[in-house]
Amino acid sequence: MTDTAPALLPLTRARDAAREYGSAARSALRQRLSTRHIDSEQRAAHGFAWVATSISALEALHDWLAANGGSNPLDAKVARLGFAETIAQLIGGLPMSQNELFRPRDLGLDEAAQTLAAACSAVLEQDHAATRAEVTQALAAGLWPSESFHDAELDAIRSQFRKFTDAEILPHAHQWHLANALIPDATVQAMAALGTFGVCIPEAFGGLGLGKLVMCLVTEELSRGWIGAGSLGTRSEIAGELISLGGTAAQKAHWLPLIARGEVLPTAVFTEPDVGSDLGSLATRAARDASGEWRIDGAKTWITHASRSDLMTLLARTLPAEKGYAGLSMLLVPKPRGTDAEPFPAAGMAGSEIDVLGYRGMREYALSFDGMHAPAEALLGGEEGQGFKQLMRTFEGARIQTAARAVGVARRALELGVDYAINRQQFGKPIIQFPRVSDKIAMSLVDMVLARETTYAAARAKDSGKRCDIEAGMAKLLGARAAWSNADAALQIHGGNGYALEYEISRVLCDARILNIFEGAAEIQAQVIARGLLAADASSAPASSLSSTPR
Repeated sequence: MTDTAPALLPLTRARDAAREYGSAARSALRQRLSTRHIDSEQRAAHGFAWVATSISALEALHDWLAANGGSNPLDAKVARLGFAETIAQLIGGLPMSQNELFRPRDLGLDEAAQTLAAACSAVLEQDHAATRAEVTQALAAGLWPSESFHDAELDAIRSQFRKFTDAEILPHAHQWHLANALIPDATVQAMAALGTFGVCIPEAFGGLGLGKLVMCLVTEELSRGWIGAGSLGTRSEIAGELISLGGTAAQKAHWLPLIARGEVLPTAVFTEPDVGSDLGSLATRAARDASGEWRIDGAKTWITHASRSDLMTLLARTLPAEKGYAGLSMLLVPKPRGTDAEPFPAAGMAGSEIDVLGYRGMREYALSFDGMHAPAEALLGGEEGQGFKQLMRTFEGARIQTAARAVGVARRALELGVDYAINRQQFGKPIIQFPRVSDKIAMSLVDMVLARETTYAAARAKDSGKRCDIEAGMAKLLGARAAWSNADAALQIHGGNGYALEYEISRVLCDARILNIFEGAAEIQAQVIARGLLAADASSAPASSLSSTPR
């Protein structure tokens, strides 16, 4: 094993200097918000969130390099590029979107940025062009940076799901996408046999009883094949966590084994038309009738996998006299599974499909409820008014899982870009030999590793039992950007062919785009991160009323 000290020392200094810069940014934002409301200073607040996220990514990258002990020489090159580019962005301009750059001057950080640049000169002044070329050459030769968890069980799980994805998902995913087909039942059953739907469900209820880190690697590998496959388990993850944390003993005993075995496919029914992230404004109503059952009336939208599901975790207003979140309750509403001929056979329920660019395999629906009935025991935990609090407990896990989906998409985009660049000949040589193509590939790998290690760090924090809404938001924020950037770069490498539907990268680009929207859009994540960090400074819980749109 190679000694990592020579490669690690300048990165350690750069990490420490970045931390100081982050502290300066936090102090500057706190001072600005002492006389102004955060909503009027979104650019500054969200810029700070991106600064904090970038520094957390550097910390995760540093820890990854140190943990691998220099056994893979590609690791140090990826780490150097990641540090150099991230520090350069902190100093010169950090992209919050394609046309929004956060610069030090936006928070009065010019002097702090100069100090950061001076402290990181050893990292910034290296020959990064040569390093990028070496990284791309390694990928072209089939070499990848380290991904081992240094845990035989975790590495075996990754290997198992990678082989399954290579054999059962990748060969078919693009045709399923083009046909707007549901993931075949046989594939769903095979995923269930691997334990996909019960990763975090306790063993006592038939699940694997594993943590969020395992959930991440399972989701990442399946999403590498197709985001639809990686996302199929999201609904089971949300429902399983809702019931595990908030259900009655009877609800746990009934539903959790069915979900873990894949016999019951849940769907999350939260979002409503014109509501989006403001869940406190939900209007769908549920009230007990004379028999004690629940009658549901209202409309929901952007409900994934609504037809083929067997159970709805449905957020509704059961206490109309209570305003905002206080009136919301979570219901476990069983429904018959739909068919192509009759997608919504339940009485009092109707739906229409929403045509979408990507993220297919489960389909999106707008639903309406007109007197649909749910059993008397459908109320999660048997207590009204707790629905939003119950849902909030799942946000961390859902956002970490979404970040893992993004990592899988980012990796697949990179794989497609590398393969095409090796095989595409122009001007007498493979296009991978041209620097602009090579640079795209190298930096796509860097972005993927940064997002991956940030996601794993958030999962480890969650598994340790600590509150990690900030870490989860950072992972989701960074992962979504990496997925879109990698997909866009890979399509550019494909040139005109990338715009043709027959090429897989056209699907990956469409799939990547949704990641910056659902489970809390990038702007929502930045707001949550900024408010959470400032609230942590004040030794109080993050006071965010912002929520997500789970899909």
